[in-house]
Amino acid sequence: MVDFAGALRDAIQARGLGLERIQERLRAEGFSVSLATLSYWQTGRSRPERRESLAALAELEKILEVDPGSLAALVGPPRPRGRHLHKSQEAPALGAFWSEQDLITDLAQGVDTRWDERLTRLSQHDRVNVGPERGEMSFLVRQVLRAEADGPDRYVVIVRLDELEHPLPLVTAVRNCRLGRVVEHVESAFLLAELLFDRPLAKGETVITEHALHNYPPFPTATNYERKFRLPVREYVLEVCFDPAALPRAVYQFQQMDGQTEQVTPYEVDVGNSVHAIALDYGPGRYGFRWDWD
Repeated sequence: MVDFAGALRDAIQARGLGLERIQERLRAEGFSVSLATLSYWQTGRSRPERRESLAALAELEKILEVDPGSLAALVGPPRPRGRHLHKSQEAPALGAFWSEQDLITDLAQGVDTRWDERLTRLSQHDRVNVGPERGEMSFLVRQVLRAEADGPDRYVVIVRLDELEHPLPLVTAVRNCRLGRVVEHVESAFLLAELLFDRPLAKGETVITEHALHNYPPFPTATNYERKFRLPVREYVLEVCFDPAALPRAVYQFQQMDGQTEQVTPYEVDVGNSVHAIALDYGPGRYGFRWDWD
């Protein structure tokens, strides 16, 4: 049976309207609905429950040219509210910790993010490879995820390059996943990609995935690497590997939990020409390394 989010996505696709256009038409009729709210409705993160939202839904049915009440009938009873709710319902928005949050919300229309908050991040290991010319060559990411409901079949990756004029990286699936839809916004150097699991997960089931990102030469100059955590991770390992022909003058590890000030710690490059840091029970927030060249 099709749920509300699925029916709304199908109706939007069939009508061929973008969320911005839908928002404009709702506003013209006196309904103020944010792009984030429309995105949450179609991904299943939230649904219209308040009187104002249900009134806007009735107008939305007209805009999408579906039978009156057909979408409203799928909304279901109001969800319970209060401290007993699952913590994922209080998670920051998809584009949290990015200055381009609205852009990410729009780009996310092209991928399926409905399972994101039903995947617990048990472990993540990022390995960054910096080449002899100080360029960002590649990134290898290993994740251990656990399903908190039946059905998760993908994970969505968000990537942004610091150098806007450089081509976006090539995403490759390495282990226990395959590449799904990829959405690129070249002007802002953003990329969103689906990593599809071999099969949907059952509640409580875990999966280990690996994927890589490869930049094209000439490689963009590497000065930092940052991971943004909208949802917490049990264990995070960040490793930056430098070519012995290009070692930085100084390296700093930084972290900033949601609502807190940034903490910065100097690090030394080890005998293997790399640095690494480990965070436990981290997030939401930002975590990374930055370094200075001579």
